[in-house]
Amino acid sequence: MIKIMNVKYLATLFLTSLLTVGLGDSLSASTPTPASDTSQTVAQSVATTRHPAVYTENGIALDGQDVVAYFVQNALVEGKQEFSYTWNGVRWLFSNAAHRDLFAQNPEQYAPQYGGYCAKAAAGGVLATTVPTAWEVRDGKLYLNYSAQAQNEWRQDTATKIVKANANWPKILNNDVIKR
Repeated sequence: MIKIMNVKYLATLFLTSLLTVGLGDSLSASTPTPASDTSQTVAQSVATTRHPAVYTENGIALDGQDVVAYFVQNALVEGKQEFSYTWNGVRWLFSNAAHRDLFAQNPEQYAPQYGGYCAKAAAGGVLATTVPTAWEVRDGKLYLNYSAQAQNEWRQDTATKIVKANANWPKILNNDVIKR
């Protein structure tokens, strides 16, 4: 059981970073999908996504906040245009060149879970926008939420919510609406 969970976790991390849809079906199998099959599934899935796999405002991830600062400074820090980096078709801003370079070396380490959409909402099967002030780094992963109230609710039984959100992600990218 633990080995299957590790395979599922790694597959989720890999496919989420590639901006996929339809991951739930591939994770329900008892064996991992071969890499060549995964590449074809990724290409097909991205083309059918109703909503972008990464939440942006005006084409910028995290409302322009420096995603690395959440981890290394434990703070909300605004990024600057001169320290930008494009990853997965989305522009990310950083407060300095060092943060930009850290992100460029390993974007999956710093990118928010669920494409930067609301983690609490994802746990409930809903796709919702986020605010950069409602955030938490837990077990080396960044989780964003819709509001301060959603953040407080997120903190209640977070482990269960993560399991539920992982099960719903990225299928919720095909929801009819995004809660704003």
